[in-house]
Parts: sequence; structure tokens; C-alpha cells
Amino acid sequence: MDAFELLAHPVRLRVVHAMRGGRELTTADLCDRIRDVSKATVYRHVDLLTAGGVLEVAQERRVRGAVERHYRLRRERAGIDPATANALSLKDHRSAFAAAMAVLTAEFTAYLGRDTADPVADLVGYRQHAIWLNADELHNIIDGMRRAIAPGLANEPSPGRTQYLISPILFPVEVPPTDTDNTAADSRTQGPGV
Repeated sequence: MDAFELLAHPVRLRVVHAMRGGRELTTADLCDRIRDVSKATVYRHVDLLTAGGVLEVAQERRVRGAVERHYRLRRERAGIDPATANALSLKDHRSAFAAAMAVLTAEFTAYLGRDTADPVADLVGYRQHAIWLNADELHNIIDGMRRAIAPGLANEPSPGRTQYLISPILFPVEVPPTDTDNTAADSRTQGPGV
């Protein structure tokens, strides 16, 4: 199974999110974190991620006659490289987007199910903005988001530090207007006498 197939699945993507920050978790720990998924399913997906090299066994120990494995994320394997991204078909992109949306829905539902959920105090946001950008402006926004998010990717869990799921999603919703469309829009917005 290639990196795209491994990561374009909602349960496996949730496991990857749970493992971020240098965590070492057992499959039982992951089952506690991903309670809306059966234990057998979590175990199966942990096995697939381990076989695919996204997770590795950090340590093993005997617990009541069984071997308990603590897994850790291999950060360099927990993403899609540019060559793979360039080779994706439109169907692949649709599948990846559906997986990302399924993860967002499942994680948000789990968050709201907690007794401590407080969207206002937790600064929960799900705003959407439709903005017109040329290629340079788009690259500047993407670079700015990367600069803002990248330093936090290495953060480890600690007291006072809450794990947030940040999901920048960008795609064009409308093609650029033609020159005649701009001229018509300009004359409508200028008003009389301008």
C-alpha cells in the first residue's frame, strides 16, 4: 500500500493526528482516543500504518502475559511527497478530500461529545472566506499559513497545551472573470458621476 492509500483513509488519518507531537501510544490508548471506531478496526489500521512504515514500534513490554507495544509516528512518512501529489488523479483528490472531511466531522463530533466542550472558550472556528487572488497572492497566503503552522508541528503534549486540528482547505470556486466582466463590474460599483 503506498503513502497515499495509507493516509487517505479517515481512521488511519485520525491515528496519525493522535500520534503527533512525539507521542508514544499503545493501540489501547488510541482506542480510548478514537472511541467511535471499533477496537478491531483501530487495531487493523495501526497494523497497516506500521506495515507501511508510518508508525514504528517504540518499545515493547510484557503485561499480564501479552506483549504491549508503544507506537510512535515516523514524521517523514506521515505525509504525501510532491511527486505523489503530482501523480494523483481527480478521483484520488476526491477520495482524499472525502477522508479529510470525514475526519473533521468525526473529530468535531467527538469534541462536542465531551463534557468540557466549550466552543467559545476554546476559540473553535470554522469560518470560510471566498476571496479573489492572483497566483502570487495565493502563494503568499499559503506561505504565510505554512510559516504560522509549521513551528507548532514539532510541539509535544505538555500541561497547558491543547491539541488543535487545523485544516486549511484551498480550492478555486470560480474561474477568473474575463476583461469584459471586470469592466462591467467596475462601472456598476463606481456609481454616478465618478
